[in-house]
Amino acid sequence: MESREANNNNAPNIILITLDGVRWQEVFNGVDLDLIENKKFTKNSALLKDMFLSDDNKKRQQKLLPFFGNYINNKGVLIGNKREGSVMKLTNDQLFSYPGYNEILTGFADDSIRSNDKIYNKNKTILELLNANKNYSGKVAAFCSWDAFPFIINDKRSGVPVSAGYSNLESKKLSKLESFIENYQTMIPLFRDNVRYDLFTHILSMEHIKNRTPKAVYISYDETDSFSHAGSYDDYIASLHNTDKMIEELWTYLQENPFYKDNTYMFITTDHGRGDGDFPDSMWTSHGSGANGCEYTWLAILGPEIKKTGLEKGEYYVNQIAPTIAKLTGVTIENKKAGNPIIIK
Repeated sequence: MESREANNNNAPNIILITLDGVRWQEVFNGVDLDLIENKKFTKNSALLKDMFLSDDNKKRQQKLLPFFGNYINNKGVLIGNKREGSVMKLTNDQLFSYPGYNEILTGFADDSIRSNDKIYNKNKTILELLNANKNYSGKVAAFCSWDAFPFIINDKRSGVPVSAGYSNLESKKLSKLESFIENYQTMIPLFRDNVRYDLFTHILSMEHIKNRTPKAVYISYDETDSFSHAGSYDDYIASLHNTDKMIEELWTYLQENPFYKDNTYMFITTDHGRGDGDFPDSMWTSHGSGANGCEYTWLAILGPEIKKTGLEKGEYYVNQIAPTIAKLTGVTIENKKAGNPIIIK
């Protein structure tokens, strides 16, 4: 195991995690009773009620997302519960994935990004800026379920290694688990032809962290968005619940490893919300510029020097996430459209 001293610097480690298209409503209030009762979207309402239902919003949150509802509520910062006067909003007007991820990763909206097409991003992400910094160079990596991320991160220009879709990081020294996933991940029924199972993304990121001790890692999960578009509330909820377990497993490991303990910040967020209307193009299954409500997202932050914990009230913006990471790590985002850092210490 590499020691902190062996890395020649005490710059904070950064873990950035995104869950694609997860609504703030479930993050803070647990399962949605209206959707559970809707037979069009929920096939096994009895199971969801048995596992996750309560008359109390806080208890519903804790049942669905125990790590968020218990640990992060007490040890970290949460933003985005509109019912309690805490708001997190996108500044891009497209309200779908590529523009959302660009805003998260660069700190500013780009009006020229108007599709999810695999076009190399002209903007420098916080990952690229970190990889160009002496404290993080060669110690940055990304693990993403969706295969568009090499283009969003611009792996060719940035030099940031990206494992996305069904690809692994190029390496001659794969662990047994990495080799297993490399060999067998396509031998089960494909989830989508351009999206691998989030569990595989999670295992690959954990293996990389355990074996190579990177200082900055981006992890992007995708299943929640895919299940939402398919109109399966059962699977959306199951995936969200499982992802909470994955994040808890990662954070527990980080706190047990001397390299990461007390020197790691974790940011967890989403690229867009979901519609909250009654029409087909604005229901919870949808998002985009025509879907009301999907500009609202959420953010969770954990770290060693967070002074004020729990729900942070006020209005915040997605373009503040990368600038907050930049401030913590001492790198500079030069674009004037970038948001202001969130004060967390």
